[in-house]
Order: sequence, then structure tokens, then C-alpha cells
Amino acid sequence: MKNLSNGEDINRAWENIKESMKTSAKENLGLPELKQHKPWFDKECVGCSGKRKQANYAVGTGSMPKQI
Repeated sequence: MKNLSNGEDINRAWENIKESMKTSAKENLGLPELKQHKPWFDKECVGCSGKRKQANYAVGTGSMPKQI
């Protein structure tokens, strides 16, 4: 059996195959449309949600996380 010491070559080949498959699928199938289920949930809501998560984390652990 051949010694597979060239792990980089195998990883590079896999990355090439993976990217080719992704590109082909994107070109032939297209990307799905993202649906907004709750039109009222906008960027402002996302920001408030993040602040809420940080506050809940701080209450539970006694310290603020750097970023959630």
C-alpha cells in the first residue's frame, strides 16, 4: 500500500472537488430565496436581541462576554 505522507495534497484535492461541486450546484440550481417570516423583525430587533442575550449571560455568570 502506498504511504500517504502528502496529507496536504489530499486536502488540497478535496478542497478543489468540494469547491467545484459547490460552484456547479450554484450555477445549475441557483440559490434559494430567503424568506422573511416576520417582516417586523428587522436589524434593530436583532441588535436588541443581542443586547438581551449579553445581559442574560451577565446575570447568569456574573461577567459580560466579549461578544456573542
